[in-house]
Amino acid sequence: MRFKAAVLREYMAPFSIEEVDITPPEQGWVPIRVKAVGVCGRDVVVWRGGFPNLRPPLILGHEVFGEYKGQAVGVYPGIGPAHCAENVATCTEYRVLGEHYPGGYAEYVYVPRENLVELPSREYERFAAGVCGVATFMHAARVAGLGAGSRVLVTGASGGVGIHGVQYLLHMGVEVYAVTRSEEKARILEDVGAEPVLAEKGFGVKLAREKGRVDAVFEVVGAATINESIRALKPRGVLVLIGNVEGKPITLSRPALLVMREYRVTGSAAFTLSEYRAAIRFVAGPWFKPFYRVYGLGEVNEAYRDITGGRLLGRAVLRP
Repeated sequence: MRFKAAVLREYMAPFSIEEVDITPPEQGWVPIRVKAVGVCGRDVVVWRGGFPNLRPPLILGHEVFGEYKGQAVGVYPGIGPAHCAENVATCTEYRVLGEHYPGGYAEYVYVPRENLVELPSREYERFAAGVCGVATFMHAARVAGLGAGSRVLVTGASGGVGIHGVQYLLHMGVEVYAVTRSEEKARILEDVGAEPVLAEKGFGVKLAREKGRVDAVFEVVGAATINESIRALKPRGVLVLIGNVEGKPITLSRPALLVMREYRVTGSAAFTLSEYRAAIRFVAGPWFKPFYRVYGLGEVNEAYRDITGGRLLGRAVLRP
């Protein structure tokens, strides 16, 4: 099948819009007409060359929502044997759509039939904006063992994962301190229900002194903020590394803090199929507010400039 796609032919270079000819990678894969695809922070890390095992040319995009035989569907992005869908971290055969297989920055994408999840509405942009962030925080909350009344610091809280995942934490009764670089975005986070924290030097120590230490840190940004955010953790607190947006090595400036305060540092590996289904239900609910900007497929490079320049609130969503 021939269709238009945004192709990454070189790291850190503009995407090119091309006519591509793609066939189903395996038996049982079906074509999805892409209606909306979110631009994830993980995509930006790939674009920067942060996944050295991947080699261009690549068609990115794992946050795919569209139509199959007239039915509105979302695409669970994890590719692998059936047992991988609920065991993401332990499954060595787990692969990601848009990295190991051509993804959704295109008019069509081939996916396994069993990865399709029926949508409750045709609000494709809403789902593309919010589902990945909500599902990611659902999984991270389980990894961290959070419950109602927990106190959590979230970095990158005004980004596509953060501002939507924060809404899930608030809904489950978590007290959220949301880190952002912008006073304007801080006000929006406050309107959502979080307590904003400006990403300035010493923000972790300041928070600990003024509000008390938190039970957990959801580290969405990575190298740029981890040494500040970890200072806000209470003894035996947990830091969940969700992302590292610049793809740079993470160095702890005071590793003795981990020793003396017995911090637990853990990763959060994407999300399971059941969490993806739950996130779709959450995003469809009246309590959820999506934040996004829509770009045409031919505007993908503008979307990346806005993301990397910090000019975007929430998610960039492509409409092929």
